[in-house]
Amino acid sequence: MQHRWKERISSNPGVLAGKPVVAGTRISVELLLDCLAGGWGVNEVVEAYPHIAPEDVLAALAFSADVLRRKPYITVPEVEESAGGENDDNCLRA
Repeated sequence: MQHRWKERISSNPGVLAGKPVVAGTRISVELLLDCLAGGWGVNEVVEAYPHIAPEDVLAALAFSADVLRRKPYITVPEVEESAGGENDDNCLRA
């Protein structure tokens, strides 16, 4: 389903070390997922980052779903072990 995100998500080694970002920004897919996982709604994300559109947030979700379809999976225990107690809450409410 690449057509759902191809025009909105990009990757460039010179921007955030090549992490997937909203095209033309330094807003990473990872950051958007963290915000949504933290309970933010799409509108809250767009209010916090007004240079992106709701469609960009949905494209980040579509991109992530496509990655999970294509890449070998990682188990929950592997993720828990690699996190090592880190606080991954990158989205802070004002």
